[in-house]
Amino acid sequence: LTSITDSIIEDVKAWQSRPLESVYPFLWLDAIHYKVKEDGCIKTKAIYCILGVNREGVKDLLGLYINETEGARFWLQVLTDLQNRGVKDVLIASIDNLKGFADAIESIFPKTEVQLCVIHQIRNSTKYVAYKDLKEVMKSLKKVYESPTKDVAEIELNELEKT
Repeated sequence: LTSITDSIIEDVKAWQSRPLESVYPFLWLDAIHYKVKEDGCIKTKAIYCILGVNREGVKDLLGLYINETEGARFWLQVLTDLQNRGVKDVLIASIDNLKGFADAIESIFPKTEVQLCVIHQIRNSTKYVAYKDLKEVMKSLKKVYESPTKDVAEIELNELEKT
């Protein structure tokens, strides 16, 4: 395993520090939590993932960062790294509802519009729903977030509120 790691480590370091484009119309920023074996013990690590869409509409994994936990302070370090690698502006950033995350984005990219990811919005909405009602609520919610226009979404949301 060490020989495999040694053979690719320079390529990985080059990828991690490569220059990025100056503008990304859209970024998804989220941490995924994994169990890893470290020093003979199983620990949970947060892998910070940044997926960007460039001006040509091409997706690119901009970076992966590892930390013990997910937090706005570490996200600030990640965003600073992106800035140091050449990112000057992000139009829209899709994030979860982590406390302080939007503020971290605003401090590095002040013109960025921050949006909550629809998956996180759904999870936050359904955690207050009784399990027996979840299927019906999800069916109604789907009509809202898959609506072709804002007006249709508002109508569907009003219908959901009635149930």
